[in-house]
Amino acid sequence: MGSLAGAQAPTLGVEEEFLLVDARTGAPVPRGREVVEAANARFGVDLDVELVQAQVETRTPICHDLADVRRQLLGLRLVAAEAAHALGLRLLAVGAPPVGGPDLPTDAEDRYRALAEDYRLLAAEQSICGCHVHVAVPDLETAVQVCNHVRLWLPVLAAVTANSPFAHGLDTGYASWRSVVWSRWPSAGPPPHFESAAHYESTCDMLLDCGAARDRRMIYWDVRPSAHLPTVEVRVADVAATVDEAVLLAALVRALVTTALADLRRGLRASPVPVEVLRAATWRAARDGMAGQSLDVLSGRLVPTRMLLDRLLHRVHDQLDDVDLVRGLLSTLDAEGGGADRQRRAFARAGRMSDVLDRLARDTLSGSETWTGGPFRRSA
Repeated sequence: MGSLAGAQAPTLGVEEEFLLVDARTGAPVPRGREVVEAANARFGVDLDVELVQAQVETRTPICHDLADVRRQLLGLRLVAAEAAHALGLRLLAVGAPPVGGPDLPTDAEDRYRALAEDYRLLAAEQSICGCHVHVAVPDLETAVQVCNHVRLWLPVLAAVTANSPFAHGLDTGYASWRSVVWSRWPSAGPPPHFESAAHYESTCDMLLDCGAARDRRMIYWDVRPSAHLPTVEVRVADVAATVDEAVLLAALVRALVTTALADLRRGLRASPVPVEVLRAATWRAARDGMAGQSLDVLSGRLVPTRMLLDRLLHRVHDQLDDVDLVRGLLSTLDAEGGGADRQRRAFARAGRMSDVLDRLARDTLSGSETWTGGPFRRSA
């Protein structure tokens, strides 16, 4: 993604992970490297492999506004989907495999092979897909303090983006099963409140020393200073079912970061909410998504999730790029439900998982009819 430092509103970038499935059965297929090669050969676009071979990842270039984010995300989804289609596969924007077994082969890259050796079955079960939003910050000390502010809102972001109710042919009872699977990593979940960059560094060193993480890239907290970019990276979300929902997430994350930066300039420090409270709130968000109630991490009380989302919007209102766009996207979410809701409705109509897979495939490329081009060569 390169350097994201910007003079005005901080620049941003988005990474999305996708599942590759058999076009007939919907089962995950370990052909990620072939899809990466096809995307490069046919479109000149670089995708990335992931730990599990049935996934690919896209990365936007540096973006300055939400319109650019949307164009880049949609173009990259089209490239990845067409590369997969050429191999008889479907590309799905879904947090966890709706059908198929729990463990899949890991990639042969040296780092991934070492992860598989160290973390064993845990690594093989990671056929899950998330969305990561990067927002530029000037330095590590600022990044750590911004993370302290943003961490309070992680459960709300998890609820809004929940998109993995099914796993291995069953309804898990969770809106985001990916969150549950991901939380098994010893370096994952909501981060502690850090007093300083030195406090952050010493905690990371401890995780590395005891083997809970192999390197800084394995500091998997739901928000963190990026290990390789001058950014704050929010990692709590399932991959969004649609591009519009990914844009909504990016808008909320950048507004949270810019609000935190404004607070820091005024000398306002974040409330040091205990990590166990955030973990409980994130679990509740993963279970219920946008429906029902969520844990208010400041009061310790259950409140309607939509109320917490309204509080988030009120907090970041002055820093939102496009208030009308965000409110429009939220209105659509209220009317149609989130990704988990739509998957369950698709299944309820006839009790067929194939209907869920069809809905996911449509949602993954929703909006593609409006795509008018970009830095990609379309297939003939």
